[in-house]
Amino acid sequence: QVQLVESGGGLVQAGGSLRLSCAASGRTFSNYAMGWFRQAPGKEREFVGCIRWSNVNAYYADSVKGRFTISRDNAKNTVYLQMNNLKPEDTAVYYCAARAGAGSILSSEYNYWGQGTQVTVSS
Repeated sequence: QVQLVESGGGLVQAGGSLRLSCAASGRTFSNYAMGWFRQAPGKEREFVGCIRWSNVNAYYADSVKGRFTISRDNAKNTVYLQMNNLKPEDTAVYYCAARAGAGSILSSEYNYWGQGTQVTVSS
């Protein structure tokens, strides 16, 4: 059974940093892509970025490009989302997700989801 467990959320002031982790278990993820999404109250789930386990290159939404970095540790089956220069508009529940094959910006194309972790950025 696939499990994705996020951690690392919290409260931070604007301009600060947080690193989220997503620990994956339950299968071999070598041919999978991991995505990060976020959902603010009253808004739709939004793509943040994605990375493949087999590739160091990540793809980002324009809203976070240059501030957020996705990386992965294959040995630990863990994907990270380093968030720098955080803004109040980054406040949301952040989710990691997994799908076979290439990454996608569409949440509907991901098969597995974590429970989410709250990130709150104060102004």
